[in-house]
Amino acid sequence: MSNQLRQLIEAEKKAELLFQEIENRRLVKAGKSEKELNTQVYELAFELFGIRQYWHKRIVRTGTNTLFPYKENPPNLTIQEDDILFFDFGPVFEEWEADMGKTYVIGKHNLKLKLKQDVEDAWKEGKVYFDKNKDTLTGAEFYNYTKGLAQKYGWQFGNIHCGHLIGKFPHEQIAGEEEVNYIHPNNDILMSEKDKNGNERYWIYEIHFIDPVLKIGGFFEQLLS
Repeated sequence: MSNQLRQLIEAEKKAELLFQEIENRRLVKAGKSEKELNTQVYELAFELFGIRQYWHKRIVRTGTNTLFPYKENPPNLTIQEDDILFFDFGPVFEEWEADMGKTYVIGKHNLKLKLKQDVEDAWKEGKVYFDKNKDTLTGAEFYNYTKGLAQKYGWQFGNIHCGHLIGKFPHEQIAGEEEVNYIHPNNDILMSEKDKNGNERYWIYEIHFIDPVLKIGGFFEQLLS
């Protein structure tokens, strides 16, 4: 295992601890605004790890806002009873980036609970496919496979890509915003290809399923390690 991968895995473990503490403290409650919950998680991350730095904007999306991908900036909503919401956080731990996203459901709405489970199950299914094919898999092929997973599970895919490179902060400034740095339908480069310096590249894999009729979405992302 390379030192870079080891550091990325350690950063992800800390991000997972942050999510666990969000659950332990029952911060996800009806009546809070997205902004309020976002601020509470920001303060919790500082309490637990002393971090204030994130390599991308922190996202809390609930209700109809769960339809929107990362690039959008929908208006601040308040969490309702029986609601669905997701987090997308990119904290930086000792210069190494993490990027994790999870979906939560308040209440017992069957389709929302199914969506939460489906995005997690689809991520695992996609990970198995990636592991089996990563030496010959392009970003475009993996995106199209993932879009097919959405159909298989009975949803639509909610974004123009399904993941991106991750690394030492600030990877975005180093790698850039080009489509070849995303798991994107226009990326015909092998995901296993090394960077211009001959280093391994590491990917975050994102699942964002939506139902435009029900106006709900679910999101799950982790490191492909």
